[in-house]
This record gives sequence, C-alpha cells and structure tokens, in this order.
Amino acid sequence: MSLIGYAPGAYDLFHIGHLNILRHAAENCDRLIAGVVSDEMLLLTKGRAPVIPLAERMEIVRNLRFVDDVHAEVVPDKLDTWRQVGFDVIFKGDDWRGTPKGERLERDFAKVGVEVRYFPYTMHTSSTILRKALAAIDAQEPVGRVARALTS
Repeated sequence: MSLIGYAPGAYDLFHIGHLNILRHAAENCDRLIAGVVSDEMLLLTKGRAPVIPLAERMEIVRNLRFVDDVHAEVVPDKLDTWRQVGFDVIFKGDDWRGTPKGERLERDFAKVGVEVRYFPYTMHTSSTILRKALAAIDAQEPVGRVARALTS
C-alpha cells in the first residue's frame, strides 16, 4: 500500500520555505499532492488576497519534480478537502504545532485515521516578510518606477 501525502499551502511568492516543506513531504510519502489554497480561501482565512494568482501558483508547484499532483483548495475545512482528495498524511510547518489550529487539525484528522506530520518552519524567509519588503519598497518609490523594475 502506498502512502499518499498532502501538503497544503498558499505558496504565494514562492520561496525556499515552500520548497523545503514540499521536498520534506515528498521524502515522507510515496505520492505527494500539493494543495494550493485558492485566492478566495486566502482572503477568507488570512484576510488578504495573494500576490500571485491561483493558476500561476499551481503551475509553479506542479512543475516541481517531487510533486505528483496539485489540488486547488477551495473549501475552508481540511476534512472536506480530505474527502475530495483522499490522503493518509497531511504535512504542515511546525509553526502550527501546539497552536489551537494545529491541535484542532490533529484532533479532526485522528478521527479519520490521517496522521499530521510537522516539518521545520523556515524562519528567515516567509511570504509575510517578502510582502512587507515589497510594501516598503513601494512606499519609498513612485509606483511607475517599481512597476518598470519588476517587469524588466
């Protein structure tokens, strides 16, 4: 029997932390499905839209050699996603461990026989840090100059 793993995330402003989670996840299952959280769900759960649209984030993740499949996560409840996708283990960053949302995830998935495994969170790089850096640059520069720099 092969072990199916699921690694959900926004994967916005893709960086080394995302790569690390997906690589570690792939090393710990036979088949890896990456769940890319939709723009609408990010707005609902985090209160902000992603910088990179869902289709582009999915294309980036889909092209990683160790990701076997990609699923657009369009519902807020991970158990509903599990019912749609079917997986044996869900992978999260260890910033979830011991938090109310992590404990709820563990409790909910224990009821259906799905294991929650945590991997080290990459502290020095995050989409939040990158977003803040972009906002700081944008605040200092006229919009046109920043837009030209990003597209050239």
